[in-house]
Amino acid sequence: MNETDTVARERASALNPGAGSCYSHAWDRMWNYFLELLLIVAVMIVAAVPLTWLSISDKVGAYQGFLLEFFALVYLVMLYAPLRYGLSYAFLRAARGEKLDTKDMLAPFRNYFNAVLANLLVSIVVGAGLLFLVVPGIILACKLAFVPYLVVDRGLDAIEAFKESWRMTKGHAVDIFLIGLLAIPICLAGMILVGVGLIASAMLVGLAFASIYHAVAGRGEGAA
Repeated sequence: MNETDTVARERASALNPGAGSCYSHAWDRMWNYFLELLLIVAVMIVAAVPLTWLSISDKVGAYQGFLLEFFALVYLVMLYAPLRYGLSYAFLRAARGEKLDTKDMLAPFRNYFNAVLANLLVSIVVGAGLLFLVVPGIILACKLAFVPYLVVDRGLDAIEAFKESWRMTKGHAVDIFLIGLLAIPICLAGMILVGVGLIASAMLVGLAFASIYHAVAGRGEGAA
């Protein structure tokens, strides 16, 4: 382990993986990296534009609508989802106090197949869980919350990331749930402020999730 890794580990070990501590840490990091994160989130907003094809597919002919839906879904799975993993990685780098660059969003393409597969599996598993009285889906979402970081940051394959996320979140699922629960009023407040307010709330929530992964991994609970 080099000196940079040692410092990062020491900082993470001092971070309590509780919902309150993670949001407090996220708040500090957000202002330290506001401009960098604003640019990265802006890129994601632009990247989401092709997904509007889904909203207009029922306003054109049946054949054209089918094509729009098909290309939108392919784009969602093959490009937009990996970019979202890249966004999670950017949040993680900010949570660690590392230098940010828009190129960080392309990190998932170094492990592209597993980023695509992991996203599909998480979506299917959590979606299936939500169909069964909602609660199982919430539990699965909390247990698999670390999958994006593990795929991009540690280069794990999809199945390994599932197993490792399940192991790492043991004892932390409630805090992950609370971070997600607190995201609701935070995003509602951002919607009231509109524009930058909504973007800032998204940054804060993303950094909070990245912070709890950082805290858990930094305590050695993510070690192989």
